[in-house]
Amino acid sequence: MSAVVSPIREPLITGSKSYHDITEDICAPTEGTPNPAWVLCLAISFIGVALFGFCVFWTVYFGIGTWNLNRTINWSWDITNFVWWIGIGHAGTLISAILLLFRQKWRTGVNRAAEAMTIFAVVCAGQFPLIHMGRIWLAFFIFPYPNTRGPLWVNFNSPLLWDVFAISTYFTISLLFWYTGLVPDLATLRDRSKGLRRKIYGFFSMGWTGSAKHWQRFESLSLILAGLATPLVLSVHTIVSFDFATSVIPGWHTTIFPPYFVAGAIFSGFAMVLTLMLIIRKVYKLQDYITIAHIESMNKVILLTGSIVGTAYLTELFISWYSGYIYEQFAFFNRALGPYWWSYFGMMACNVLSPQIFWFKKYRRNIFITFFMSIFINIGMWFERFVIIATTLARDYIPSSWSYYVPTWVEIGIFIGSMGLFFFLFLIFSRVAPVIAIAEVKSILKTSGDQYVGKNTVAHHHHEEHGAH
Repeated sequence: MSAVVSPIREPLITGSKSYHDITEDICAPTEGTPNPAWVLCLAISFIGVALFGFCVFWTVYFGIGTWNLNRTINWSWDITNFVWWIGIGHAGTLISAILLLFRQKWRTGVNRAAEAMTIFAVVCAGQFPLIHMGRIWLAFFIFPYPNTRGPLWVNFNSPLLWDVFAISTYFTISLLFWYTGLVPDLATLRDRSKGLRRKIYGFFSMGWTGSAKHWQRFESLSLILAGLATPLVLSVHTIVSFDFATSVIPGWHTTIFPPYFVAGAIFSGFAMVLTLMLIIRKVYKLQDYITIAHIESMNKVILLTGSIVGTAYLTELFISWYSGYIYEQFAFFNRALGPYWWSYFGMMACNVLSPQIFWFKKYRRNIFITFFMSIFINIGMWFERFVIIATTLARDYIPSSWSYYVPTWVEIGIFIGSMGLFFFLFLIFSRVAPVIAIAEVKSILKTSGDQYVGKNTVAHHHHEEHGAH
């Protein structure tokens, strides 16, 4: 069999791997005794879940007065965290949908975990607007629906309602896209399992046999969902930015917010994907599948989006000066030199200056620097949301109503707990389903020639694993 010349300069799978090796390596974390490192991480994240539940109960039982919100700053950590989590949820659909449409082969090592990250990040994000309502049992009032008192019509002019529709649509499409991609791999696990475990995987794999018809429908559905998800990637955080941009508050009322929020969301989302993938790579020993080539490609996207975000920051400063509008000028002067100066310079250091290190190839390919930077960037993106919300509201038109906001232990607990919830869900997912798409990795090997596969491995591809090729 003649080797196919691959357009990829560097192997996306290291080592000489057969199809059987790939199945064994990627299925191993879901089978057998849990890894001690996984158990430790799960225990820590479960403590976070317990903290989250306790702090939410405390808030609901005693009321929003347990937070440090006041008449001036009525949005703070809750909406900051909401926008931050929505941003993190962006990269999953971007990696899966847009890179699938553009046939980018480097997506195969990271797309599954990125899709799962999207689902869990949106779940975390959705908690904050509900908790922020105070009377969480009245959450049904945000949906328009017919009832015994006549139709309940909400304010369709409100961007907060647009959020509800945009995020619920995004979540639904992302969930379908994620589950569709899982089906062939769930069939592989079904064929390797016995007893109750086999029945569970059999139910969720929906009778997948790997026939040509199944693959044809799988490809068609994946492309349709990718086509639907791609505009959603751009629209969802645009609509989130409308929560601010459609107001008349200086510092918020600006047309740069939609593209600026989208770039920031992709920026923070890719950073979180890198954090997760580097941990998984180490814990599950998947260095052959999450390679330096994957990490370098993602760092290039981080460099690009970080530069776009930095340009947006400087554009905001220029326009506020150029406008001659004193209230707008004061809003940005207050951000940089007011009482919250530390958050502004933290944001600039983390989001604008630090990603520039990735101009150098040796740093883009350095595991330690990449992991450190991925955490650093997400800290910076949280600062960005805090700067936009808290510093803008802290000093409004009337000096007598100026205030300074410090979170209470309840708000801090809810935020830390939401991270515990996110990692808890992700760790459970990594234990019950492959964190790398087996079928897609095999398709890369099949089209990349013997230099990636090793000799004679194509020969025993047929009939090796029922559902995964």
